[in-house]
Amino acid sequence: MQETLHSGHMLLRVLSQPGALDPKGKVLDRLITDNAPLTVLELGTHCGYSAVRIARGLPLGARLYSVEMDECNATIAEKVIRLAGFDDDTVELIVSPSEEVIPQLRERFGIERLDFVFMDHWKRCYLRDLQLLEGSGLLGKGSIILADNIIFPGAPHFLRYVKSSGLYQHRIHQATLEYFRGIRDGMAELTFIGTK
Repeated sequence: MQETLHSGHMLLRVLSQPGALDPKGKVLDRLITDNAPLTVLELGTHCGYSAVRIARGLPLGARLYSVEMDECNATIAEKVIRLAGFDDDTVELIVSPSEEVIPQLRERFGIERLDFVFMDHWKRCYLRDLQLLEGSGLLGKGSIILADNIIFPGAPHFLRYVKSSGLYQHRIHQATLEYFRGIRDGMAELTFIGTK
């Protein structure tokens, strides 16, 4: 119940003052606005907060595929996303583990290329899922991946791989944890540049 109330409060914040209260949200908003992606994948819907932020900034005809493995979170997110005015044609919520969804994106959903990926699920899955995306052939030159919470709780193996792979230009956006301003955190912005 407390989480549902918090989710509703967060939705009101994002709809009434987009970007004003959340430095990480500003990064996400700017990347969506500046790059106008047509096909977006979100890993980790949680309560739908970032799905609404992303969908709000998408160009006409774009589509967000949002993946959430927890059915309770997905139920809340579905309500939040629909309450915000986004239908299935704009935001498709997929309730399944990311490692099952990623290999099916081309065949099941007809996706040929991902323009933008937002990672905000289990941090220990970031590296595995990035490599699944690479192996799927859905990342093209210029595809952008934004990974949240790379410092706290952290994704050190993911960061090491990104820096050493030669496949990405990368930048770290320094920030603090969303609800605990004293805890240092950050987001990794990756641009896929292709094979070595």
